[in-house]
Amino acid sequence: MRAESNVALQEKADKNGAGIAISIRAGISNKMKALAQNQGEEAQLLQTIEMFEVIVQSQPSDCQSLEILKEAYSKLGREQDVINTSKRIAQAYMQQGQLSSAILEYETVLQRRPDDADVQAALKQIEDKASNVTIEAAAEPAALAPMSQETRLRKKTHAPEMVEVNDGRQAMHKIFVDSKLISTGDFDLCWRTPDLTVAPADAAEPFIHTLHEKNIFHIEKSLKLLSDKSRTAYMPLDRYDVDIDLTRGFPAEVCRRWGVLPFDRMSKAILVATANPYNQQAAKELAEATSHRLLWYLAAPSEIMSNLRKAFR
Repeated sequence: MRAESNVALQEKADKNGAGIAISIRAGISNKMKALAQNQGEEAQLLQTIEMFEVIVQSQPSDCQSLEILKEAYSKLGREQDVINTSKRIAQAYMQQGQLSSAILEYETVLQRRPDDADVQAALKQIEDKASNVTIEAAAEPAALAPMSQETRLRKKTHAPEMVEVNDGRQAMHKIFVDSKLISTGDFDLCWRTPDLTVAPADAAEPFIHTLHEKNIFHIEKSLKLLSDKSRTAYMPLDRYDVDIDLTRGFPAEVCRRWGVLPFDRMSKAILVATANPYNQQAAKELAEATSHRLLWYLAAPSEIMSNLRKAFR
C-alpha cells in the first residue's frame, strides 16, 4: 500500500510539475511577445524621430512636425528632449507672431521645470512685446463701422449660386505660369480636372508628375518650389513605413481622385501626403472621413501613387 501510495504521489508531483512548467513557458512566451511588441514600437518611434528631425532642420518653423517629434520623445521617456522640443515649438510660434500659442507652450515647460531661466526670460520678452503691440493699436484710428444688415443682405442676394471646386488650379497656375516657369499651353496640357461623377479606377496622376513625364519641368524642382511656396514639409515616403491599413480606412475614391495618401497616425492626428498642397477640395473630402486632425506633407507623386495602388487593388 505504501509503495502504491508513493507511486501515486510521484505521478501527482510529475503532473503538477508539468503544469507549472507549461505555465512558466506560457508566461515567458507572453513576456517575449510583449517585449517584441515594445521593441517594434520603439523602433517605429526612433524612425519617426529620425525622419522628423531632418524635416524640422530644413523647416524650423514647422510646428506640426515639432509636435510629432515631441510626442515621440515623450513616448520614449526622453524628458530633456521633450523640454527642448517644446522650446523649439514656442520659438516657432513667436516667429510667426502667435504669441498666445507661444505662451501656452512655454507654460507647459514651466509645469515640468518651474525654475527654467530661459523660459522665464522668453515669457518676459513676450509680455514686453505684447505691451508694445497694445500701445500701438490704441494709437491707431478706430476701425471702420461694421457692415450694415442691408449691405450684407444685398451682397448675399448677388452672390453666385454655384461654387467652383477649389482643387488648387488657380494657385498652381500662379506659381508655374505667372512666374514664367512654364507656358499656359503646357499648364493646360498637363492639368487634369477629374470627373466628380465617376469613381476613379486608379490613382490619379498628379500635375507635377505629368510635367516631369512630358519633360516640361523636373519633379525635384517642382517639389522644392511647392515646399518653399506653400511652406509644406517634404516627406520622403520611400524611407517611411507607410501604414497601408490606415490608408484603407479612408475612401478609395477620394484618395485616388485627388492623389492623397493618409500614411500614418500620431496620437489624434493623421499624416497625409500630397503632391498638391493647394487642393482645398481634397482636404475637405478627406476631413469628412475622419474625426482626427489632418497634417499635410508634400511627397513624390510616384511614391503616393504606388502606395495608393498597394492599398486599393
